[in-house]
Amino acid sequence: MKQNNDPQIKSEDHPSFQKKVFIVTKTLILTLILLLIFEATFRIFLLVLAGSLIAIFFRGFSALIQRKTNWKEWVSVTISVLSTLLIGAGLFWLIGAKVQDQMAQLVQTLPETIENAQARLNNSTIGEIIVDRVSSKSSMDKAQVFAGQFFQSSFGVFGDIYVVLFIGIFFTISPKTYTNGIVQLIPVRGQQKAKDVLDKLGEQLRKWLKGKLFSMFVVFILTAIGLAILGMPLWLVLALLAGLISFIPNFGPILALIPAVLVALLQSPTMAALVVGLYILIQFIESNFITTLVQKKLLNMPPALIIIAQLLMGVLTGGWGLILATPLTVIVIVLVQKLYLKDRQS
Repeated sequence: MKQNNDPQIKSEDHPSFQKKVFIVTKTLILTLILLLIFEATFRIFLLVLAGSLIAIFFRGFSALIQRKTNWKEWVSVTISVLSTLLIGAGLFWLIGAKVQDQMAQLVQTLPETIENAQARLNNSTIGEIIVDRVSSKSSMDKAQVFAGQFFQSSFGVFGDIYVVLFIGIFFTISPKTYTNGIVQLIPVRGQQKAKDVLDKLGEQLRKWLKGKLFSMFVVFILTAIGLAILGMPLWLVLALLAGLISFIPNFGPILALIPAVLVALLQSPTMAALVVGLYILIQFIESNFITTLVQKKLLNMPPALIIIAQLLMGVLTGGWGLILATPLTVIVIVLVQKLYLKDRQS
């Protein structure tokens, strides 16, 4: 047979260079658009994740009430939600009122305390170097920038709390409606696998949340006992803050230490040093014993991976990223195990 060597037909069989460039450019633009959409909506995903964790807590609490009382599900869920909100409002009022009074006293006495500390530090060579470094213009500018960013991020987080609460309540009332809706978005052949993945995610997040709540409770008890023995004012409020902020691993104890040291400075520099030592001891116990005990019942999450996730999420999304970095790491590990490693081994 005679071969067809027409160049026009060959150009139709193989895309031209211009067409390849157009395809690559279109792919890059589409990828860039998707990345921009992901960056813009990732904060919303974090709020949904926070609401899901609240719903897991509400559901776990209601299940406990139902097991103890044999009441109907809707009654247990209602008691779970209302009692948690009332307790949270009471704690917020207690902490807010006490901290406001203490901050007024702190504003009056802090300048004198700082002057006394500077006078003591100036008596030694190392102390003079520390004072010069801390009081330098560059250090003060960095401190002001950090404080502004910190409080701006904090107020942004508090502004989103009502959204998270409503999402959590809606998820609590009818969780199957939302999980079934997600499954329905998957093709029929993959729906069973999607259910398995969602069940695994829910199981691991429940275990993680139980472990975290237990860790927070232990930190609260140890801090309350230690501060009470030291004779610290506001020991109960400071212990509550330490327990609540310990929800954030690694960086939470540092944030909890700041108000404790400020209150301790009202007493004496020695008291402040004792408080720092107490918090370091509690952090050592929590990290090496409590967290180790909890991790045995969870996925294997390397500590370095959690810190890296916190740094990345904190830079990208601010306060919510720092708070939710650990549960987000749990989700990523479960997805990799269920969707990638399991298929690769089969």
